[in-house]
Amino acid sequence: MGLWAYIGRRLVLAALVLIMVSIGTFLLSHAVPGDPISAIIGERQADNPEVRAQFERRFGLDKPLPLQYAYYVRNLLRGDLGLSISTRQPVVEDLQQFVPATIELTIAAMIFAITVGVPLGIIAAVRQNRWPDHLTRFIALIGTSVPVFWLGLLFLYVFFYRLRWLPGPGQLDPGMSRPDYVTGMVTVDAILARDWDALRSVLRHMVMPAVVLGSFAMGIVARMLRSSLVAAMSDDYVRTARAKGLVERRVVAGHALRNALIPTVTVLGLTFAGLLTGAVLTETIFSWPGMGQYAVKTAIKLDYPGLLGVTLVIAVTYVLFNLLVDVIYGILDPRIRIS
Repeated sequence: MGLWAYIGRRLVLAALVLIMVSIGTFLLSHAVPGDPISAIIGERQADNPEVRAQFERRFGLDKPLPLQYAYYVRNLLRGDLGLSISTRQPVVEDLQQFVPATIELTIAAMIFAITVGVPLGIIAAVRQNRWPDHLTRFIALIGTSVPVFWLGLLFLYVFFYRLRWLPGPGQLDPGMSRPDYVTGMVTVDAILARDWDALRSVLRHMVMPAVVLGSFAMGIVARMLRSSLVAAMSDDYVRTARAKGLVERRVVAGHALRNALIPTVTVLGLTFAGLLTGAVLTETIFSWPGMGQYAVKTAIKLDYPGLLGVTLVIAVTYVLFNLLVDVIYGILDPRIRIS
């Protein structure tokens, strides 16, 4: 199978996955017990048949489920995710407001995971079965095992409440105004506006949530790279490089590490998608105004359009990153696309 045929097949499978996800989430969102109309206008007003009928017509809740889904797909193809029940504005505008903050936090968490996880994985592989290896594996195990909510609360207690080294929840210091909106990411907007006070503030506020969110990815990267590098260092080409008299640093960095990074890059792509869509607890604990907070608010309000919009973003993110990883892997290893 050629590369383009392989990519075409992956695109078809990705489209089918998105269709199934849209159907499943649409049905699940309506199967959740509760009344969204009562959550918006209150029990007393919801008992008024005229008021209820008006809101049901406004949000399309008076239509049968198949017709609601058909309208949803039709609007979706037009780029319209509907009107949020809780915020009373288009879901697209809500996502444009909240998603950039999640992307900003996810990038910071991924930078932490790579800068810490990659050196730990290399040290563990080079010092296999020695105390640096055991210590590194223990750190990676802690990162992948400790619950995010517990680690977040621990960080707040130690570094904010007790030591006062870092600021508390939020994205900026109290009373500080956001830079003019350009990208929605405060760090980028602050640089564009040359607002260095806002940049320092958001970077300090980002430290704890980025470390907490990236701790799981750090553990995954360290463990994956260690296992891949240990396997690569026992291959024939590495033994040949050593037999030629190359120093160990060049053998590891110039030969073994290149092949060991291939499966690690694959894991990084999927891990980034997981961080981007799994920041609900972290954003809630640290009051980070991202997609996680928006998801919690829409769930509490039984906001069907908002929930479907968040789910769609999550599904598209996973599918796109999975597709990207498959394509990259198919380019790097022809055996994948032939099988």
